Amino acid sequence: MTAASKRARVQQLTAKFSRGERRACRLLGLSRSTCRYESRKRDEVALRQRIRAIAQARPRFGYRRILVMLKRDGLRVGGERVRRIYREEGLSLRLRPKRRRKLSSHLRIIAPPPKCPHERWSMDFMVDSFMDGRRFRVLTVVDIFSRHSPIIEVDLSLNGSKVVAALDRAAKRFGYPRIMQVDNGTEFQSKVLDAWAFDHGVKLDFIRPGKPVDNCFIESFNARLRDECFNVNVFVSLADARRKIEAWRIDYNDQRPHSSLGDRTPSELLRRPEVVKPAATAQALK
Repeated sequence: MTAASKRARVQQLTAKFSRGERRACRLLGLSRSTCRYESRKRDEVALRQRIRAIAQARPRFGYRRILVMLKRDGLRVGGERVRRIYREEGLSLRLRPKRRRKLSSHLRIIAPPPKCPHERWSMDFMVDSFMDGRRFRVLTVVDIFSRHSPIIEVDLSLNGSKVVAALDRAAKRFGYPRIMQVDNGTEFQSKVLDAWAFDHGVKLDFIRPGKPVDNCFIESFNARLRDECFNVNVFVSLADARRKIEAWRIDYNDQRPHSSLGDRTPSELLRRPEVVKPAATAQALK
């Protein structure tokens, strides 16, 4: 029998038999201090509702990122408390089992980290499908310094000319990067992209064949895009896919906290005064 149930029995005995509290506690083996204890547990209804609302709006957020969102709302709450409520509400994510990674048999050359925004971009392709089964392609681009995504291009097919056109649109806002890190796909080895890079002074940095870990930043970005956008949306048309993916890109840049950036967003990092910005980037963010 729990202490709470014993307290209830004490109240029943004192009310039914007109006996004193001391005697009722002695019969039930309950100390009087425990009997008179008043719970100081905080009301968590509002906090639970807010956690459920964030988890519903962002189904792939774990409790750590939900904690960041709560602090942004001005709530003073600890991580263990959020973790407990998160588990009690049944919101725990189903994590995929980790696959065994093969070790590289060659020396890996680590490129020096960029020192300013939009100095080094990384891009890759993804594939998804509409509700009727037709497939479409997605070109993803991310800035390695700030994790900012300047553009995500969505189309039924993406050849070298369309890739160059998308990069030119992004460069009009943020300027041309110095280095573009890519894999060995046919679109990235095309003459069109090679001529574009030469004309604008962009160095194409190809990773080792079969080593996506060399392009880890865009691989991480693609995983977030698939987990938080592709897997939670149904695309009925090309226009619908473009609208939903662009909305996610804006949210990713302006609202989504990044643990690698100190729980800031890419836009918050770019607005910090100590961050050295190229002229085109500073003008685009105004």
